Amino acid sequence: MSILRLRSAIAPLSVRRYATTAAPSISVTSTRSNSSAPILGNIEASWKTLSAEEQYEIYQQLEQLQKKDWKELTLDEKKAAYFVAFGPHGPRAPVNPPGHGLKVALGTLAAVGAAYGVFLFARSQANPPPRTMTPEYQDQMTEYMKSQNMNPIVSDHNAHLPRL
Repeated sequence: MSILRLRSAIAPLSVRRYATTAAPSISVTSTRSNSSAPILGNIEASWKTLSAEEQYEIYQQLEQLQKKDWKELTLDEKKAAYFVAFGPHGPRAPVNPPGHGLKVALGTLAAVGAAYGVFLFARSQANPPPRTMTPEYQDQMTEYMKSQNMNPIVSDHNAHLPRL
């Protein structure tokens, strides 16, 4: 609540500084007849269309209403107070619009598909593997090693070194 009070202390200066025309006065009063029902009843939809001065006036008036007993406030006033304090506007507005996740997923899928296409093209243009990589050659080498009784773990490649 102290943040709201600080914001209300700073906001009049910034609103007056940037105000160029006088906005029509909007009054929000707490009565059981609720003459402000059209404004408060649909505050979520109309909040973005209001000027900064009008938003600040509604904010101040709702702040005054909240100082009263909450049992006397109407449901629309309570909803409006909650929306103004915690609604998805200003710094709490969503960063990404709806459908942004689908665009990211499709873009990622397209990038992976393009990379795979480049890989297949490069592989199709490459030289064939050397003959020593063919399965037939590997089988021949295995048979040769068996015929020579070579140890596949410790082979005779260190035969030129002196034994200790």
